[in-house]
Amino acid sequence: MLPQKQAEEVIVTNLNETEHEVGSTRGEEREQDQSMFSLKSILWHGGSVWDAWFSCASNQVAQVLLTLPYSFSQLGMLSGILFQVFYGIIGSWTAYLISVLYVEYRTRKEKENVSFKNHVIQWFEVLDGLLGPYWKAVGLAFNCTFLLFGSVIQLIACASNIYYINDKLDKRTWTYIFGACCATTVFIPSFHNYRIWSFLGLGMTTYTAWYLAIAAIAHGQVENVTHSAPAKLVLYFTGATNILYTFGGHAVTVEIMHAMWKPQKFKYIYLLATLYVFTLTIPSAVAVYWAFGDKLLNRSNAFSLLPKSRFRDAAVILMLIHQFITFGFACTPLYFVWEKVIGMHDTKSICLRALARLPVVIPIWFLAIIFPFFGPINSAVGSLLVSFTVYIIPALAHMLTYRKASARQNAAEKPPFFMPSWTAMYVLNAFIVGWVFIVGFGLGGWASMTNFIRQIDTFGLFAKCYQCPPPAPKVAAAPPPHTHH
Repeated sequence: MLPQKQAEEVIVTNLNETEHEVGSTRGEEREQDQSMFSLKSILWHGGSVWDAWFSCASNQVAQVLLTLPYSFSQLGMLSGILFQVFYGIIGSWTAYLISVLYVEYRTRKEKENVSFKNHVIQWFEVLDGLLGPYWKAVGLAFNCTFLLFGSVIQLIACASNIYYINDKLDKRTWTYIFGACCATTVFIPSFHNYRIWSFLGLGMTTYTAWYLAIAAIAHGQVENVTHSAPAKLVLYFTGATNILYTFGGHAVTVEIMHAMWKPQKFKYIYLLATLYVFTLTIPSAVAVYWAFGDKLLNRSNAFSLLPKSRFRDAAVILMLIHQFITFGFACTPLYFVWEKVIGMHDTKSICLRALARLPVVIPIWFLAIIFPFFGPINSAVGSLLVSFTVYIIPALAHMLTYRKASARQNAAEKPPFFMPSWTAMYVLNAFIVGWVFIVGFGLGGWASMTNFIRQIDTFGLFAKCYQCPPPAPKVAAAPPPHTHH
């Protein structure tokens, strides 16, 4: 126990000594604590355990909330619930692994007197420090590609949602408009500054989730409703990978931890966030699927089946705002990477950094216009990118980092209280790698790409208005009555 206690003391000491790297000295933080009710502190300057919890919960479920009933129509009620619980628990575990590896990396570097002032640590840098440049390259490729398409999905969702309030413009035009709006996230320096946004975002998602559940129950089941899922393997594994994507929102775990004043307290925050998210995702998906059944197979956005009302309009508007926030969550790590590439990461001017970040938004905008397939794109990204980024790579990285007895002996974090040994951790990590590779990447990749290609064949690339109802046919005027004389 003594080596573990000493290691923990080293972590606390080292992390406390460098808390100023987010732009403030410890003295300034004490001043902040004394004036915590100042407007800047309340709205802008976050870094507490609660801030991290709100960030994790808010970021974990956004537009995907609207596609989960669609996934239930592919999986069936029982499988839908079980996959949510299963991937929620596995996602929480791999988020825990990422947090452990972050603390290990930071502790080792700070023993070497490396300073992180004005530098945000990212996941690929953790992999580089612990496992070498090849792992850095793999982590960087998967993480950046996933976050790129995660941002694309938020833009697609914005256009899909606003269409149900105002259908005078097609979804592609709305994508242009919201691309410009979301570009303003370049002015938010880091996750340290998402305090009020995370709080509001979670409130908005909570309203939308319970609106879906209550509105579906109030609406009742449609006439001759059928619940035939699971009917086809392609649809079954497509739905499963969308749920894998849902609980794979911890690609920004390292950045959220780095924004904390005491990152070593992050350990179980993601699990607690996931438990709250279950109260949003399960009731809403169950209620909407119960009400509409197989009609959801051709309606990937749950809003499209609920009757228009002021409550639905409020939910749409709140989800739009939340998708703007989630776009920022997904894009901010990409901004950091780009800043480091062009040598602007240490720049203190917000305006200069914002200008430097703008090129990141352009490819996101373009891809959202090419692939406007709201729903199917979630499953494709889930199987091909999320499976590796936040499930397989963290589990493998943890196994390799602690493969030697000396590494386990000097580990900054020992196995958690519910894990009897390092061997048990290795077995669990090996199971996650095998399951996600075979079911998530293999079967899920086959199913989701088959479905994705089907969408391209049906609607084409650059679809102007994906899954929009056809315009009502114009009724021809009746000919004047023929008079007989």
